[in-house]
Amino acid sequence: MSPNTTRYGLWLSVLALAVAFVLLGSGMDFAYVIPRRLIRLAAMVIAGVCIGYSSVMFQTIVGNRILTPAVMGYESIYLLFQALLILCLGTHSLVLLGRGGNALLSIVLMLGYSWLIHHRLFRDGRGNVYLLLLLGLVLSMVMATFTQFIQLKISPGEFSILQGFSYASFNRARLDQVIYGGVLVVGACLLVHRTLPVLDVLALGRDQAVSLGVDYAPSVRLQLALIAVLVAVSTSLVGPTAFMGVIVANISYALARTARHHATLPTACGVAIGVFIVAQYLVEQLFNYNTSVSILINLVCGVYFLTLMIRTRGSP
Repeated sequence: MSPNTTRYGLWLSVLALAVAFVLLGSGMDFAYVIPRRLIRLAAMVIAGVCIGYSSVMFQTIVGNRILTPAVMGYESIYLLFQALLILCLGTHSLVLLGRGGNALLSIVLMLGYSWLIHHRLFRDGRGNVYLLLLLGLVLSMVMATFTQFIQLKISPGEFSILQGFSYASFNRARLDQVIYGGVLVVGACLLVHRTLPVLDVLALGRDQAVSLGVDYAPSVRLQLALIAVLVAVSTSLVGPTAFMGVIVANISYALARTARHHATLPTACGVAIGVFIVAQYLVEQLFNYNTSVSILINLVCGVYFLTLMIRTRGSP
């Protein structure tokens, strides 16, 4: 089977899953049930595109297929921000800011964090991606520690609200959030497509990219900024999805059977959207909301990650 046939089959399967998710068990209730499901489906599509693009782009830049943008600390600063809001304002923070205001402030904060660390490391054009990864990992651990400390200071009711932000959930998505997030994602994806040839060259490594005429530091800085936008939108819309990028990116490489980003990026989006739809359908129909999308995804992706590590052990 050719790679093009595989990709077309993938998107047909995603379309069938989307139709089944919207219509099955809805009773054809166009007044409430189907509109709510369409909003959740739109959130899945946006989050899937964000995770598919950001994971593949990030692995291209760092040259490693088991890392995801989560190691940069974007999700950690999101959870720390939610914890600080609840610590300072209590449950009133949800009323004062609303879902839309909370999402907007979260996006601005994560973009500011991204700009700060990129600016400090790449301002002289001598940025080191591995130093950036190390800094992101350390900051993630520090912010996670602060978040745990705050959890000990808040009441049980406030803790339960904070826990809700710690898990990916499409039920929190609102129409205005979906619209604003969709606009940002479309703009970011258009910029990515204008730089696809540069991404293909960056996949060869820093020395090869420089020898082929790529201005390495500014190109990496631009790609990291676009990754920050995508991760910020996804996290503020549905919550953290740390493990998701590993399975999405590696399955897309296997299906696309090429390193060219014009094939791997759309394939990764299709895989991510399909995984989200299946997970959400299982949460609603099989588990009756007794578990969360995050738990199912982390379980499957964790097993896949271990399998990947065992299969590639000893490989160069």
